[in-house]
Amino acid sequence: MDWAQFISFTLVTALLVMSPGPNGVLIAKTVPTSGRAAGFANVAGFVTAFYLHGTLSILGISVILVQSAQLFMMVKIAGAAYLCWVGFKALREAWRGVKTVAEVAPAKRRRTLLVAYGEGFLTNALNPKVSIFYLAAFPQFIPVGEGAITSAFMLVCVHASINIIWFSTMIILLSRLTGMARNGSFQRALKAVTGSVFIAFGIKLAMFRP
Repeated sequence: MDWAQFISFTLVTALLVMSPGPNGVLIAKTVPTSGRAAGFANVAGFVTAFYLHGTLSILGISVILVQSAQLFMMVKIAGAAYLCWVGFKALREAWRGVKTVAEVAPAKRRRTLLVAYGEGFLTNALNPKVSIFYLAAFPQFIPVGEGAITSAFMLVCVHASINIIWFSTMIILLSRLTGMARNGSFQRALKAVTGSVFIAFGIKLAMFRP
């Protein structure tokens, strides 16, 4: 892979990462109500899912997923159902009211981080669009022959690194809204908005055609 291809992939990936999507909405939902650490746990889940999709693409399993209409439909519906479930859960919390970061007991902190990691992972692992991204991008930027697998994993690392930088910046900015985060009305409004957006993304994914 030459530098021109590397830079082109980086620019394309950066634009995709920065465009509005479920990852940004999840961060916006998590940080003000669960804290900065939970936001970084979300990002760790994102990155894990990227390496999963990248590995599956390199092994050729993602090709089977896209070519098998039934399997693709199953994964797509599972992903759409998960996004809708996260959305409904946020709307339910908005209706009932949610605890502020300061009110979360220390004993529950570890569980909160695990839940945040799982949400980040599942939001991307159950999204077949991520697999399609790799299937569409890899053939254009990976040289055929020796070194192809190394180049492929390097591109996954680039994708993961851009996500870490972008969403870490977003987390730091959102974490500065601590005063607003402690406001119950703000939290309920945030849950209502992000919940509605997640449901919209779920419906959009359910209607997605590759």
